[in-house]
Amino acid sequence: MTSNSPTTQPSASAYTTIAVSFVALLLISNIAATKLFGLSLGPTTLIFDGGALLFPFTYVLGDVLAEIYGFAKTRFVILLGFVASALAAVVFLLVQILPPADAYKNQQAFEAVLGFVPRIVAASLMAYLVGQLLNAYVLVKIKQRFGEKRLWVRLLGSSVVGESADTLVFCTIAFYGVLTGASFWNYVLVGFTYKIIFEIVLLPVSYSVIRLLQRRSERTDLA
Repeated sequence: MTSNSPTTQPSASAYTTIAVSFVALLLISNIAATKLFGLSLGPTTLIFDGGALLFPFTYVLGDVLAEIYGFAKTRFVILLGFVASALAAVVFLLVQILPPADAYKNQQAFEAVLGFVPRIVAASLMAYLVGQLLNAYVLVKIKQRFGEKRLWVRLLGSSVVGESADTLVFCTIAFYGVLTGASFWNYVLVGFTYKIIFEIVLLPVSYSVIRLLQRRSERTDLA
């Protein structure tokens, strides 16, 4: 019996905790992504956005969800993040266009930072649906094809597919025209490479969380 079977899934509290964490990381990343920063390595400058600090964790959580709960429940969390992000974009837009009070002196600063959020969120939503759904779908299909063995293969294989689609869609919608030529492709390639390295570094964490949830489900079945 696989870990996707309803009789071997951990408690609803674990699913809720992962889902809330997933959505929270997404929302924070959407706002943080409005800032680009560069790391100088000699003659080369690597370009990142602020979302790089937390967004890769959503793929780690997405892997855990898909591995333990299957595609349908993972898709629900992804769509929940979609709705929350869209709501955030609408709220920021409404707040931006409301007339500022006389005592409020930061309207231009607000627009300069959060005024860019709708474009970032649009990019994130499109990349999100493509990347996260591909990630979950590929992981589940690999598991169905090859069984429980070689967890690392499905974790990394699904992430390569999902992250490549996510990065290209997000970078194109969010920063095409803002970044041009070599700077744009620097941003795309650095972002993709960083996310995959991040996933590899966190493989022990992903393994530990997945094994913990599987052990909890087994103890629940025996109770």
